[in-house]
Amino acid sequence: MKIKSTLKTLWLGVALAAGLLLPAHGETTAGSPAQARTAAYLHSIHSQPPLLWAFLKDMPKGGDLHSHLSGAIYAESMIGWAAEDGLCVDTRTLVILPPPCDQAQGQVAAKDALTDTVLFRRMIDAWSMRNPGPSGLSGHDLFFDSFGKFGSATRKRDGDMLAEVASRASAGHVSYLELMTTPASAETFKLAAKAGWNDDFGKMRASLLENGLPEAVKAAAADLNSATAKQREILRCGTPQAAAGCAVTVRYLYQVLRGLPKEIVFAQMLVGFELAQADARVVGLNLVMPEDALVPMRDFSLHMRLLDYLHGLYPKVQVTLHAGELVPGLVPPEGLRFHIRDSIEVGHAQRIGHGVAVMQEDDAIGLLKEMARKRVLVEVCLTSNSGILGVSGAQHPLSAYLKYGVPVALATDDEGVSRSEMTREYVKAVEEQKVDYRQLKTMTRNSLHYAFVEGAPLWQDIEKLRPVAACGSDLRGAKKAGVACRTYLEQNPKARLQWELEDAFTAFERRF
Repeated sequence: MKIKSTLKTLWLGVALAAGLLLPAHGETTAGSPAQARTAAYLHSIHSQPPLLWAFLKDMPKGGDLHSHLSGAIYAESMIGWAAEDGLCVDTRTLVILPPPCDQAQGQVAAKDALTDTVLFRRMIDAWSMRNPGPSGLSGHDLFFDSFGKFGSATRKRDGDMLAEVASRASAGHVSYLELMTTPASAETFKLAAKAGWNDDFGKMRASLLENGLPEAVKAAAADLNSATAKQREILRCGTPQAAAGCAVTVRYLYQVLRGLPKEIVFAQMLVGFELAQADARVVGLNLVMPEDALVPMRDFSLHMRLLDYLHGLYPKVQVTLHAGELVPGLVPPEGLRFHIRDSIEVGHAQRIGHGVAVMQEDDAIGLLKEMARKRVLVEVCLTSNSGILGVSGAQHPLSAYLKYGVPVALATDDEGVSRSEMTREYVKAVEEQKVDYRQLKTMTRNSLHYAFVEGAPLWQDIEKLRPVAACGSDLRGAKKAGVACRTYLEQNPKARLQWELEDAFTAFERRF
């Protein structure tokens, strides 16, 4: 007991020396010592990578708000699925193709990769950022080109993909996922082709609704049902042998492919808004595909006007947008000046994905202040930004967002293609961005407070950590929620996730 007491005294001394005893925003006095000891421990190991990884792996991480389902899958899994499904691979381009395999054209069975270690290695490198050197491509091109190579391996595998990402999330102490996906895409493509483009947004929407869009929405919901059923089967959810991934809460963001013709973009946006309004699992939508590509750059303002129009008709549907996933030289200077601001002010984005080019925007400081005032959260994807854009360390704007009080949360983006996971994002935040424990904890709380999951939040004021009245006394130290708080948590899934996070933090910090 004397040794334990002495160790606690030493940790508190380190915490005082490091300036770590100041509580997080609104942290209660009762909670400060455990947090201070934990912060001091992290400070003591921040330059010891093995210990740092072990610490951050076990740290509760809340939610991952920016994750593309297809990009979250590791190449090894997709090779196995391609083999099971009898698909072929072109040994020159490493693109997955349907059978039969034309050997004269260099096509072999994908299952050959399971016994041919060189082919196996080449496929992983072509489908991910694992070994970019031999490709001769920039990180940007290697990343985005990979989806066209492995895409056929993931068709009809949504349930398998859900099982993989949920299992990995659980292992990394991530309790909530918002996954970007585009169910019923084929039906929407056909619908858009039939309708064509109309500069009158109202008439185009009416035409789409009259000519089959409700059926596309039903097909999208059916796709999600099928994927969820398969995931539950794989993970044995609802049985005594249920895997840990079953406990991860999953919601969806309908992803619109902004690099496609404008009639398809509009049709997908409309399906996304209608689906989010009808299906509680779909909590919002996002626009995807490279922001710097021809069509997304050319049609950016049109896309924002479309979102503005549809937001007026579906004001309760939530929007998060990729914006500022750019760097000087990738696009002309004019393309760096307004994407984040217009995404917020015209596109009604409540969150921004990436936001790397924020300091290249017109009146960047004014924009940061606006984002802080409006509480527009930035989904920060450090591994992705480094691999695709070459932006890391002091060049990354994370410090600017923190300086001006813009809420941020760490996210994985495409953890399979990037060969990452949420723990790695936390490690990079500490090692490269010099983020301390209190800041990590705030980011983790942000990931649930600004999530689109249904229900009211636990925090009446997240900045001051002031809980809602129903749970106020309980959060000051009760081991379990009182009657009023339990009722509130049952009625509000977001609050319940946040309560569970606080419990997880309490258990985690008791170890230090």
